[in-house]
Amino acid sequence: MIAGIAFNLAGGFTRPSGSYVFFYAVLGVIVGLFWKAVLGEPADSNLLAPRVTIEVYLGGICAMLFAVYISRKLATKRPLLGTMLEDTKMQNATIGCMVVGMLLVGIMSVVPHGTGSVLSALQQLDRFLPLAIIIGVTHQIRRSGGTSSINLPVLISIVFSFFAGIVGFSKEGMLTPLLCWVIAASCMRYRVSLAQIAGGALAAIFIFQYLVPYSQYGRQYRSTSFSEQFDASIDLLSRLGYVRQQNALQQADDDQASSAVYYNTPQGFFDRLQMISPDDTLIAFTEQNGPYGVLPLIQAFENLVPHVFWPSKPAVITGNFYDREMGNLPEEDTTTGISFTPTGEAYHLARWTGVLVIAPTLWIVLFVIFDSLCGDVRKSPWGLLACVVFSHAAPEGLLTGVIYMYFYTTVMIVIAAVSASYIMPLIGTFLAGPEGLRIVRTGEIRSFPRRFPNSRA
Repeated sequence: MIAGIAFNLAGGFTRPSGSYVFFYAVLGVIVGLFWKAVLGEPADSNLLAPRVTIEVYLGGICAMLFAVYISRKLATKRPLLGTMLEDTKMQNATIGCMVVGMLLVGIMSVVPHGTGSVLSALQQLDRFLPLAIIIGVTHQIRRSGGTSSINLPVLISIVFSFFAGIVGFSKEGMLTPLLCWVIAASCMRYRVSLAQIAGGALAAIFIFQYLVPYSQYGRQYRSTSFSEQFDASIDLLSRLGYVRQQNALQQADDDQASSAVYYNTPQGFFDRLQMISPDDTLIAFTEQNGPYGVLPLIQAFENLVPHVFWPSKPAVITGNFYDREMGNLPEEDTTTGISFTPTGEAYHLARWTGVLVIAPTLWIVLFVIFDSLCGDVRKSPWGLLACVVFSHAAPEGLLTGVIYMYFYTTVMIVIAAVSASYIMPLIGTFLAGPEGLRIVRTGEIRSFPRRFPNSRA
C-alpha cells in the first residue's frame, strides 16, 4: 500500500523516480510474496529473521515515500535535457544508434579489454541499442498513428541485442530489448492486439522455461574467446531440454548448500524475481554480529573517480564482500556478483539509521538528479532510458549502486541524449539519406501595380 502511494506521488511511470519505486517494490519484494501465496506457503517460512526482514522492508518503503515527497519539491520544473531531438530526425537517430551500438558490441566481443581500459569505459556508457529501440518505437507509433510500433531499425536492434544476450549467457541482455519495447509502447499508449498479447505470452513462457535456465547453466562456458563462447552457445541451444534438466539439478545442489532459499521447491525464474531470501540472510547476520559501518559508502563515493584520474583504483564489489563475510563464498572468490536490495544493505551498514536516515538521503539526491535531467518521460526518450536502467538497479543494485548512478548513469544519459540528438541523425542521414523535408505552401505572389506613371523619355 505504501509503495502504491509513493509510486503515485512520484508521478507513476511518467517520472524516473516513479519507475525506481515500482521496480524496487515489485521485483524486490512484492513478486516474491505473491508467488509464495500462490504456492500456499507461509510468507515467513525458510527465513532466518522474518520479523526483522519485513520490518526493514516496511521502514525502507516509508523512507522511500519520504524521499519522493522531498525530491518533488527540489527537482526542477523544466527538464535540463529537454526535448532536443526533433520528430523529423528520430528515424535517422534510430539508425545511427543502431549502427553505433552494434559496432561497439562487436568490438567489445572480439577485442580483449580489462578494467580501466578505454573499451571498459565505453562499455559502461554504451546504451545505444536500447536507445535505438526506445526512439524507434516512439517514432513509429507517432508516425503510424498508433497502428504499428516496430520498423526495420527497431527489429534489427531487438534481434541483435537478443542475440548478444544469447551468446553472452545474459538474462539482462535477452530481456532488456523486450523491456525497452514494452516501456516505450506503454509510454505512447500503444494499443496491443490480442495476437500480440498471445505472442508475448508464448515468448515469455519460452524465455522463462528454457532461456533463463540456459543463461544460468551456460555461464560456466563463458570464455575470453568469442568463437569458443559462440560454439558453446550453439551447442547448448540445440539441447535446451537437457540444459534445463541440468540447471535444475545444479540449482537443487546450490539450494542445499545455501541458506538463501525462500520457496520449498525450486521455482526457476521466480527464484530470481525475489530478493527476500538474500536480504534475510544479510539482515540475520547483522542481528547476530552487529552493523558493518559506512565504509562501503565512502568507498562507493571514492569509486566515482574515473580510472583515467586514478589508474590504480581498486575494484569494490560490495555484494561479493558481504557474501564472503557471511561465509557463503570462498575467500579467493572476489569476482562473483551477489545482489541485495538497497534496503537490505542499508540495514547491514547502520541498522535503522541506515534504513531511515542514510537510505532516504541518498534516494533524495538520486530522484532529484534524474527527475531534473529527464522530466516527463512522455516528452523525451531519455527518461525511458533511465527507467530501463532502474529496472535492474532498483531491486538489486544495493545502496552503493545508488551512489554509482550519481555519476556514471548520469553521464551515460547525457551522452546518449546529446549524441542521439546531434550526432546519430547525421550518421543515419549518411547511411540512409535524409528523412524528407516538409514543404510548406505559401500564398501566390501577386505583382503590385506601378505607383508612378512611366516618365516621358
